[in-house]
Amino acid sequence: MIKWFQRLPEVDINLNEWTPFIRNDWFRRHFMKVVYVMWIFLFLAPNWLGLTAFTNNVMATIKFPYLLLVVIAIFIIHEMLHIIVINKKGDISFTYTGFHFWLDTNTILSKTRFWVFMSLPYIVLSVVPAILSFFSSGHIKVLFIFISWFNLIISSSDIINSFLIFIKPKNSIFCKGFYRERGINPFPRK
Repeated sequence: MIKWFQRLPEVDINLNEWTPFIRNDWFRRHFMKVVYVMWIFLFLAPNWLGLTAFTNNVMATIKFPYLLLVVIAIFIIHEMLHIIVINKKGDISFTYTGFHFWLDTNTILSKTRFWVFMSLPYIVLSVVPAILSFFSSGHIKVLFIFISWFNLIISSSDIINSFLIFIKPKNSIFCKGFYRERGINPFPRK
């Protein structure tokens, strides 16, 4: 079940068994500030990289009302890709903090499922359009690059989390901002 703009009930997590997903206390407290700085950096990156023609071309190619529709479509598809990965695994909450929207679940996810949950929108809406832009031209190329760039901005926290998930131990499981390793066999086969 999806709960819109409501928090899920707290899950009883034994802190002796579970470790915070972000172990560094400073980084955990300032995570959203880091994400907002990344947003600003990615938003301004085309200008810093000398790609002002890109931003001018986007506005010349895609008129504002259509640009707004494209932005809304990217956001909705981005969130739907997250939902597809965890659908029917547990309750889902769609909430927001400041300018950032969150999808949250109260279910335990394997490392692979959690990584796909975080990475799928980035791959589908940033990597794939960027690759397709090399094989297209004109307005379609500009549209692919814009989709890739805009989704890169809204995927900032997903990108950071995907990296953090990737460096966790292989047999980790995740729940509500915490992780732990699955039970390890004390008598492994030789």
